[in-house]
Amino acid sequence: MSSTEPVNLDTCDSEPIHIPGSIQSHGCLLACDIGLTRIERASENARAVLGHDCNPLGRSAVDVIGQKLLHDLRNALATASSASRPALLLDMVCGERVFDIAIHHYKSAVIIEFEPAPSVGQPLHIAREMIGRISDITDVDRLVQRAGRIVAGATGYDRVMIYRFEQDGSGKVVSETKRADLESFLGQYFPASDIPQQARTLYLKNTIRVIADTSGERMPVSPVLDASGEPLDLSFAHLRSVSPIHCEYLRNMGVAASMSISIILDGTLWGLIACHHYSPRALPMAQRVAMEVFGEFFSLHLKSLKERRRVAAVAGTREALDRFLILSSHHEDVGELLRQSLREFSRLLPNDGVGVMFEGKWTGLGATPPEDTVPHLLGFIRMVSEGRVWATHALSQKVPEAAAYGDRVAGVLAIPLSQTGSDCLLFFRKELVQTLDWAGNPEKTYETGPLGDRLTPRKSFAIWKETVKDQAQAWTESEREIAEIARVSIVEIVLRHNELMAGERRKSEVRQRMLNQELSHRVKNILAVIKSLVTSPQHHKSTLEDYVATLQGRIEALSVAHDQVVRGDGGGILAELLQAELQPYRAKTSTISLSGPSVWLDSRAFSVMALVFHELATNAAKYGALSMATGSVEISWAMTGEAVCEIRWREHGGPVVHVPSRSGFGSALIERSVPYDLNGESTIRFEPSGLEAVFRIPPPHVKLASSGSGPATRMVDDTSERPNALSAADPAVLIVEDQILIALDLEAMLADEGLSKVATTSSVKQAMAQIEANPPDLAILDINLGPTNSFAVAEELRKRGTPFVFATGYGEGAELPEALAGVPIVRKPYSRNAIVAALGSLIESLQPGSGRDKS
Repeated sequence: MSSTEPVNLDTCDSEPIHIPGSIQSHGCLLACDIGLTRIERASENARAVLGHDCNPLGRSAVDVIGQKLLHDLRNALATASSASRPALLLDMVCGERVFDIAIHHYKSAVIIEFEPAPSVGQPLHIAREMIGRISDITDVDRLVQRAGRIVAGATGYDRVMIYRFEQDGSGKVVSETKRADLESFLGQYFPASDIPQQARTLYLKNTIRVIADTSGERMPVSPVLDASGEPLDLSFAHLRSVSPIHCEYLRNMGVAASMSISIILDGTLWGLIACHHYSPRALPMAQRVAMEVFGEFFSLHLKSLKERRRVAAVAGTREALDRFLILSSHHEDVGELLRQSLREFSRLLPNDGVGVMFEGKWTGLGATPPEDTVPHLLGFIRMVSEGRVWATHALSQKVPEAAAYGDRVAGVLAIPLSQTGSDCLLFFRKELVQTLDWAGNPEKTYETGPLGDRLTPRKSFAIWKETVKDQAQAWTESEREIAEIARVSIVEIVLRHNELMAGERRKSEVRQRMLNQELSHRVKNILAVIKSLVTSPQHHKSTLEDYVATLQGRIEALSVAHDQVVRGDGGGILAELLQAELQPYRAKTSTISLSGPSVWLDSRAFSVMALVFHELATNAAKYGALSMATGSVEISWAMTGEAVCEIRWREHGGPVVHVPSRSGFGSALIERSVPYDLNGESTIRFEPSGLEAVFRIPPPHVKLASSGSGPATRMVDDTSERPNALSAADPAVLIVEDQILIALDLEAMLADEGLSKVATTSSVKQAMAQIEANPPDLAILDINLGPTNSFAVAEELRKRGTPFVFATGYGEGAELPEALAGVPIVRKPYSRNAIVAALGSLIESLQPGSGRDKS
């Protein structure tokens, strides 16, 4: 590179540092063919270092190295696991001299590096002593501090720093051990461009890197290109020469020699142990090996402690929230309690300020935005957070108006405390430059080098300050995890508190119902989409029609079971649960009979028995009575004198039953769920005539819903023919549905019923246009159309006297305007019977004398 060429930090990114074509001068390098027979490349100083009379380039390897050493090198190369871990041979004799030798095979060359071998002791002993001094440390900060001192003591470098990379690629000196007369770099930040990406890649490949002399001579390796025109790749070579830009950077700091040890966590470069010396220093290979081993142990230990710290932080968060829960049970005003607990909340996450907005009242602590700007900020957060934790370290980039108070707040983490997002707990951070704790003199400068004074540490720090202007310390994943734990816990506390307060009881019930209905709506829409997808042709042992019918039946049964929990107090009626679970397993001639009183199960028992019945029914359909046309299943239940519900399941008419040779997950679930979860009893008998099971569910999980026994229920397939009033009338039907798969599924159902005049729209605007152009006879309106609803369409149809039904995932609990309260509702996912029945009822309303005819 010419000294007149412009040099900037982008030059470093484009520099091919892995193929420099030269090595450092404190050793020499030979590159041989893969068979280690001929020397194809050699460093310029190889002859002098090895003590040969002639140039080794082009000569036989055995002539240059000697038979015995060549034998040892071949054996060492055979045991090397990869190029990233060159085989090392210490105190090896070559000619009349003793060397430490590293050998590795990379691409098409075997690279041998020779360094004079001073006597420094055994590397494993050195590493063992170093590791022993940090293995008992249980704190991350203490580990980082002590590791730097240990490396400094073991190597003798004038300055040892531990350099941590931030999320944006910049770095910070988090630990430092130095000679007393040197200025401190502790706490200093460097921009990401100071260590180019290609250099970071090499730090992952080569975990230890030594620069013996920043002013030392670069020894060319000849020839530059091999016979195929390829340069020698020195990615894994210890002696690889250093970028002149980097050497100039170090010289501008006064550094004459350096060493770096990579700190790698989960395959990512977390940071470096960076060592500086202010006179030339070539660290012997034995010490480098010890440093490499120490660096790997340090990385593993650091990862373990960071994970332990994360777990402890999560546990501390839960303890703090538990204390808040205890306080809330004795406090009448949860909003006031939140405001009083701000200081306690501020300990959850590192921050410069914290505030809470609850029921329209704002309270802040520490560095917070001006109070009159908080509503606008919360409005933006409510729009982007979708009720979840949201954070940014550059607030003014997201909310330009925040630049006006950037001197107070640069980053924010928001924890919504309500479904609407109007109540929120906020953590704030100041601009990162403002919070910097500088350890040295920021005004001090170093000598300017020929490549420009901006490559000094001070200039790097200035570049970093400009880069992170108006930015706070970024929020980490572990901090976001803690925030999410806090969100869930505080929201739960707020809801529970409202339920306990008599004056807030009605509001709490409305909120809970809305939450349940929203969950029901979303789940059922998903189920409807799944049902639409599975109706596409697929290969199956049975006919395609049977396959589709089976899947549709299962989805509809799951929907009914889901409604039982949502509509009740978290539980449901036993008979309705059995109906829902057994519905998909009907066969044309097999029967399922149910008999017993009206028994209510609480939410725990309802969930457990849903799993048990589903497993029994599935097994019966696959292997038992429901797998044959002649089979039958009888389920009966009764309440005993101890208020225990005894449920009996008997199968008859199926294949001969054998005791299974092994117990799988399903069998374990049937046998152990009731005793384990409900403190009840389960008995399973594999009788030859059919499986028999008895379950005993004790109070308080079960109780009589009403006195007396209900009639036995007999479930059989309805194969009778019914008149198709729809196809005879062939009315024009309008479908308003915003999900295309559900709309297509509904169109297919109507087509199967012989209806040919079907129009589908997805929005209120399209529906109104369709009504004006081609007035329908009947309509099916999805209540929820994305951000709006179909009530305007319903009002227009009502004015025109056109009958219609609502369709929704909210079930019968959907709230309608008073004027539309009597409109029939069809639940999603659709079943053909439900749609046909609903439209048939509308057809009847059009007949003369019905009071609803359009004439």
